[in-house]
Amino acid sequence: MLYELTDTSKAACLFKDWQETLIYSCLQKVMGKIFVTNPESPKSAMAYVGCFAFYAGEPDKELVRNKPEGFVIMTPQNKAWADCIEECFPEARKVIRYAIKKETRFDKDFLRNIVTELPDGYELKEIDERIYDICMSDSVTKDFVSSFESKEKYLEIGRGMVIIKSGRIVAGASSYTRYKEGIEIEVDTVEEERRKGLATIVCAALILRCLDEGLYPSWDAQNMNSVHLAQKLGYEFDHEYVAYEVPGV
Repeated sequence: MLYELTDTSKAACLFKDWQETLIYSCLQKVMGKIFVTNPESPKSAMAYVGCFAFYAGEPDKELVRNKPEGFVIMTPQNKAWADCIEECFPEARKVIRYAIKKETRFDKDFLRNIVTELPDGYELKEIDERIYDICMSDSVTKDFVSSFESKEKYLEIGRGMVIIKSGRIVAGASSYTRYKEGIEIEVDTVEEERRKGLATIVCAALILRCLDEGLYPSWDAQNMNSVHLAQKLGYEFDHEYVAYEVPGV
């Protein structure tokens, strides 16, 4: 049986040295949850937020099999957890993701120059109450805000910027999740507006906004295109890691 851990400090040692801000979000109880099979003295734990689940401690098939509903990206702490996931979900798609180094020192002047490259006919806007509703109405932009439990919660602790053309959001960068010290960036551009530098511009704007507030804009890459974009903005590649995409049932 799975239990939601109310005292998340009991699981902190299981995730020790795992530099992943989504895990921080759960441990800090900013958003997301920690699940265990032994709530008094957990030896295994799953940190779950958005559609990501992180497994730490001793491999536990019960913890893996009782996954959250819907599509989940499962991330194992080590090979033993990876083997456990593969055994429980043989249909899972094994993927490689790319961790980006934390504590980047950004060149603010360089980022400001990028923002000035916004083409004519495009507007750069902060995600406010009105823009939030527009984001939720389109499948391409919904992920900018949907990990938060409500509009009120996003407007309180979320941060985001979008680029608008002819009244439509064509690119955006936003907090997929939030932890006390910063955000995890989610970025996307509608297909017909790609290769125009819009993602670079909107990310630069969001990074600057975070830095002005003393927040760290963390980055994790799904593919090499995302790695290259991060490097263009000043981030450094760290390492590859394995994850498993498990479809909803």
